[in-house]
Amino acid sequence: MLRHSPFNIGFFGALGAVVAIFLTQQLLSISSVLVLLVLAMFLAIGLNPVVEWFMRRGVRRGLAVVVVLVVVIGVLALFVGAVAPVISDQIALITTNAPGWFTDLQRNTYVEQLDDRFSIIDKARDYVTDGDFTQRVFGGALGVGLAVLSALTNTFIVLVLMIYFLASLPSIKHAGYSLAPASKRPRVSELGDRIIRSTGAYVSGAFLVSICAGISTLIFTMIVGLGDYSFALAFIVGLLSLVPVVGAVVSGVIMTLLALTVSPTVALVAAIYYIAYQQLESYLISPRIMKKAVDIPGAITVIAALVGGSLMGIVGALLAVPVAAALLLLHREVFLKRQDAR
Repeated sequence: MLRHSPFNIGFFGALGAVVAIFLTQQLLSISSVLVLLVLAMFLAIGLNPVVEWFMRRGVRRGLAVVVVLVVVIGVLALFVGAVAPVISDQIALITTNAPGWFTDLQRNTYVEQLDDRFSIIDKARDYVTDGDFTQRVFGGALGVGLAVLSALTNTFIVLVLMIYFLASLPSIKHAGYSLAPASKRPRVSELGDRIIRSTGAYVSGAFLVSICAGISTLIFTMIVGLGDYSFALAFIVGLLSLVPVVGAVVSGVIMTLLALTVSPTVALVAAIYYIAYQQLESYLISPRIMKKAVDIPGAITVIAALVGGSLMGIVGALLAVPVAAALLLLHREVFLKRQDAR
């Protein structure tokens, strides 16, 4: 029973491991709530530049938050009332027409040989004609995966938390900075403000890039004969463009496959258009919008998006780039300068 006996060391070591496992399990049990908290804070930081724009023009923060929220809710209501039914009808039309597309595809000699060996067409037709196809495919792409009531509840929770975070962001920052030692608090505040501004600029820029992708897709699909699915494709492409790297690939595949139902020529034109637009977005549109938001190499962007998507799905992919930018900023401003000072 001595203080440093092997029994004491082993006993308290095992007790610490049990407590650590218990705390980890409790943390995992509330992981969905933590994701909602992080998403709400992310959206609040993204809307903060707009609030500060009003504040620089003499509007109090509380009133500026109300104005921004009214605009956001108004846009969402307009979308739900005017565009969402059209998108829903077009997605239902895609589901209805898909079996016929598979029948046409089955007439191809090469595809027929593959189908005779593996029954690919029959399996795909059964999957598409299943009543849960729309929920599985498009629900998964949109990151829903929950029942409608649960999705509405989560949306309401995120909205309420976002309002709270947006209204009290200065006090939250002050409380966070107060945890640092007094001698280093100014430097911590400076770096924290830079990270928050960078994240807010990234969110605003990502939405602008998404709007450009959606509008361009809407115009292109109407021109090439995909008008029956133009609004649905524009919504899917615009939404997936928020997800770095992976979203662009999935959007291109969806558009090309739907264009293939019209003709191989239209599919080829759609593929060429989408590749060309991605080059335009990557080298002209996105750099101009994002040049003041995040300053990270392209390779780190790809790696961060893949890692974030594998850890937390769509939310992780959305958060990956600003998190990587924040870590890179801390690396440059803290670690490298400390190493240079030695």
